[in-house]
Amino acid sequence: MNNYLKETPILNYSESSIQSLVKSRNWLVMDTTERVKSIYNYVRDDIKFGYNLSDDITATQVLKDGYGQCNTKATLLMALLRATGIPNRIHGFTIDKALQKGAVTGIWYKLSPKNILHSWVEIYVYDNWYFLEGVILDKKYLSKLQEKNIDCKTTFCGYGAYTDNFENPPIDWNLNNTYIQHKGINQDFGLFDTPDEFYAKHQQQLGAFKKFIFRKIVRHKMNRNVERIRK
Repeated sequence: MNNYLKETPILNYSESSIQSLVKSRNWLVMDTTERVKSIYNYVRDDIKFGYNLSDDITATQVLKDGYGQCNTKATLLMALLRATGIPNRIHGFTIDKALQKGAVTGIWYKLSPKNILHSWVEIYVYDNWYFLEGVILDKKYLSKLQEKNIDCKTTFCGYGAYTDNFENPPIDWNLNNTYIQHKGINQDFGLFDTPDEFYAKHQQQLGAFKKFIFRKIVRHKMNRNVERIRK
């Protein structure tokens, strides 16, 4: 289990901002179930859904940004869980870009790679592994998305979601697996002890120019589209 608790350059949980958060939220005095639930809910809802500079930023940078997507929220979730003694690992995938349609539009959608790097966190509690993918979309954003598409009850793909239960997706954790994008998975890269190991082997399929355009233009457009729905 030590491998699933270690600190890394990306999972930099000894930094003061993370330690202060752990202390202020009283996570260390909670029992295991309540601790995981509280940390999970914090990353899901207090860290808004949005697109950061890159996937491999540190946990403290995600915390500072105050928003994240599947990969960066996974990083912060892992760091907070490890800081409080909850073993975890990362599972890497790619997902079809169709689930981002709406968040990214027009020519930028056409230029984006078909397969998008994706991950979720797996935690080990009570002798079981649980998958925590439902942390990606904050509840406020998801509820507005549901209001906007009120006639859809089952399969929904777009705006950062791909689920076959759009009316009531399994995003709340209570000793169960949670999901919100898993229906878009099209390739499985397997398990990694840390995000550092995952990103050393796998990166978004973007050339230098497209990566520059994403960082400077596209992600800001995506974040504005997401915030427009949230409001």
